[in-house]
Amino acid sequence: MPPTPPSGAPDTEAARLLRELEAAEAYEQKLRQVIVSVKNELAAGHTERALSMLNEALNDIDSATDVVVPHKDG
Repeated sequence: MPPTPPSGAPDTEAARLLRELEAAEAYEQKLRQVIVSVKNELAAGHTERALSMLNEALNDIDSATDVVVPHKDG
């Protein structure tokens, strides 16, 4: 059996992991919505708008590395 961390640590770690999972799920939903929106724009013949939306999504992905790669708090 692994050693037991100090009192309160498991709850704190579990809460942190839950927050990260919820943030990742919200991020995934946002990206899925972008995909649907881009498909709709392409179907409507709005290629320039679709490309613009994809560029915005790429900028968001580039800016959101903390969702994918956890950062250490000071």
